Amino acid sequence: MSTTRPYSPGDRGPEPSGASGASEGAAPVVGAATGAAAPSVPSGPTDGTPQERSRQIRRLRLEGESGVVPLARDFTRQALYAWGWLPADSADRRAAAEDVLLVVSELVTNACLHAEGPDELFLSCDNKVIRVEVSDRGAGQPAPRNPHRAGRPGGHGMFIVERLCLDWGVVRAADHPGKTVWAEMGAPA
Repeated sequence: MSTTRPYSPGDRGPEPSGASGASEGAAPVVGAATGAAAPSVPSGPTDGTPQERSRQIRRLRLEGESGVVPLARDFTRQALYAWGWLPADSADRRAAAEDVLLVVSELVTNACLHAEGPDELFLSCDNKVIRVEVSDRGAGQPAPRNPHRAGRPGGHGMFIVERLCLDWGVVRAADHPGKTVWAEMGAPA
């Protein structure tokens, strides 16, 4: 289901203080620079509620980088290892990890093809949901090609995202051109 709300129906709310550059209770700063000079800023659990304490966050700046799709997949794979999704001990867990990698690939590829490239990849994981966000400076609105034609090349990215995710949507940046495309997937049991 395509949406334009910034959070899934469960309203996960803004990121904890410091995670997105916004203070707690304030609207999240979508697509803004994290202030980090390093290409990636991994962070562990936060210090808030029990749910926030179990949330793990990773960011990767992609602006100006080359080979961003494999870079994003490798970064995501490392996060999945750190978060215990990999190595998978069952076919279901292996499929869930591969689905996350595929969604990351599709969202980053779409930013490359339709939005002058991605600016940042943001991953967050708690014990129920993994959230993938890709920010870019594009003005377009991603949507699955309708009708979907499986036999034709190209145009399958958002259809794949829609099929694999619990929910996905687009948040427009308030202070500059651009958007963040987000997708949420259930954590393996």
